[in-house]
Amino acid sequence: MNVFFEESGSFKAGSVLSKQGDAFQVELPGSRRAKVRAKDVLIEFEKPAASELMQEADAIAQKIDLDFLWECAPDEEFPFAALGADYFGDKFGPTERAALVLRMHGAPVYFRRKGRGQYQRVPQEQLQMALAGLERKRQQALVQQGYEEELKAGKLPEALKGKAIGLLTKPDKNSIEYKALEAAAAARGISQARLMLECGGIASARQLHEARFLSEFFPHGIGFPSVQPAPLPEDLPEADVEAFSIDDVTTTEIDDAFSVQDLSDGRVRIGIHIAAPALGIARGDMVDSIACRRLSTVYMPGDKITMLPDNVVDVFTLAEGGLHPALSLYIIVNRETQEIVATETCAERVFVKNNLRHNHLDEHVTEETLAVGTGDYPHKEDIAILWPLAQALFEKRQQARATYGLKREVQRNNDFNFYVDGEHIIITPRRRGSPLDLIVAELAILANSSWGAFLNDHGVPGIYRSQRGFGGPGPKRTRMQTTPAPHEGLGVAQYAWSTSPLRRYVDLVNQWQLLACVQHGVTAKLAAPFKPKDADLFAVVQGFDDTYIAYADHQRRMEYFWCLRWLKQENKKQIPASVVKDDLVRLEEIPLVLHVPGLDVHARGTRVMLEVVSIDELTVEASCRLLHVIDAPSAGAAVEEEEAEEEIIEADDLSAESEAEAQAEASTEAPANPQEPTP
Repeated sequence: MNVFFEESGSFKAGSVLSKQGDAFQVELPGSRRAKVRAKDVLIEFEKPAASELMQEADAIAQKIDLDFLWECAPDEEFPFAALGADYFGDKFGPTERAALVLRMHGAPVYFRRKGRGQYQRVPQEQLQMALAGLERKRQQALVQQGYEEELKAGKLPEALKGKAIGLLTKPDKNSIEYKALEAAAAARGISQARLMLECGGIASARQLHEARFLSEFFPHGIGFPSVQPAPLPEDLPEADVEAFSIDDVTTTEIDDAFSVQDLSDGRVRIGIHIAAPALGIARGDMVDSIACRRLSTVYMPGDKITMLPDNVVDVFTLAEGGLHPALSLYIIVNRETQEIVATETCAERVFVKNNLRHNHLDEHVTEETLAVGTGDYPHKEDIAILWPLAQALFEKRQQARATYGLKREVQRNNDFNFYVDGEHIIITPRRRGSPLDLIVAELAILANSSWGAFLNDHGVPGIYRSQRGFGGPGPKRTRMQTTPAPHEGLGVAQYAWSTSPLRRYVDLVNQWQLLACVQHGVTAKLAAPFKPKDADLFAVVQGFDDTYIAYADHQRRMEYFWCLRWLKQENKKQIPASVVKDDLVRLEEIPLVLHVPGLDVHARGTRVMLEVVSIDELTVEASCRLLHVIDAPSAGAAVEEEEAEEEIIEADDLSAESEAEAQAEASTEAPANPQEPTP
């Protein structure tokens, strides 16, 4: 005897070997044996054989007309065999019975299963809705197949135009567009992004890189709601100085300016004036909520996403030719010894006479011209006074670094500026460590260090950058915290970012705290927006740190991208580089660091000629191979180069505020010299 039975939601047939009580011992085709309960058996039959029954039943089931079967079925629940006679007539044998079960069980749209062998037809209204749904799915499948075929042929379907970025960043994976793209990319054996690039769905790899960043960090767009800063205090005094700023030509958020007043007794009064948006932005107001979400201005070659709306920046930026609110640090300096004999912090309005630009002045303001007093440029006398002070401040920091077991700061020779015009890139070198760089950097470090101490003296919490080696060898740890601690890399006792409040939320927070100290003196601790151990202050620290790192990663990735674009644009087949370490090299003409497999062992600083093998803007990768060695450094130069590179690599890896980074913070809008990104 054979049986047709249900097992784990599927139907099988087998030969009965034995029966004990209500259980059968059944041998299935293929010799597997199973124990089957009597209640699971739907049909008992002698012929045909079990394997033949299943094959024949499958074939018959496919021919059963479901619409007619549904018409024949009663409204109430019924056993499957009840329909057999009506549909098959006299030929209702075991094979037809099994076929009927298979067909009804496989058509839940028409029949609902109510138990073993029991069914009920679906009400007509629900059946019509279900059939309509199936028809929609069938039509969608046809449309999806059409999209897929077009994509595989390298053509962008009309329906996908304008949707490519969304499909590659935050897609609806249930949409037919995404399913077609996924299937076509898999069939072609390439990534979805590359397929879209080939089909013209995205204009360039640049568009995709930027869109991915925006979708993650600016999902609601980069625009601003309509907001206005609060009115400035009417009693804000006007400073009796004429200030000037020093920035890159592309800088629009001018945070800092300087002034010099000769006191005619061998001393000079120097002002470090920082834009004061904290005077017009209150904690918790609309503008603050915007800045708190963004936390920093995002920089990338050729573009930026500002932390504050343009109309707010315009109120507080230290643009030339007007009075602007500022938080000022005044220092009295003995010109003979360059010692600082007194300091004062105040909130005021400052007249900014000029916005000086590195691009125009660097070739005129050099160590040589400052030494002999030649050249003709604005604020020449002021710069001549600031230059020896900056040198003295630098030397003082180097002495402090030595007490921490650190060598003198080492700089690379060049920075690089990126200028983007559409899809065209110009990368120009700029000498790092120029007198203007040093002046801006040292005064910024002085302000941040002095104001960090100022907050601590008043018992007001702030946000500090600290870097400690904890007495051991190896990298130093750079972190942000709400209590002062030494920054060994900079050689200062404490360091609180305060000089870029238009561009960094941390600086804005610290400026609120500093203004409380200026306005309330000994009671500042009670009046400051953030109190000691304020949970919101800790949240700002954590949120800023994570966001700032993510923004910096994007900037480095886009700088890397534009370096690759420059190689393609200039049709560079060969390019010189210098060995950094092992197979890591730095290109000489652009700020690109990359690995060269099979470079062999060369001394640090060895100049080599590389062949550019391939460039992939989509994955932001370049492949080069060694052609020949140009020249090797002498033994002494190799040691010096090694020490310099170790210092630079450590600073880059730790994001240390060495002089180079401080220059980037205070003098230009974004740090240059990108390191190799992590794709």
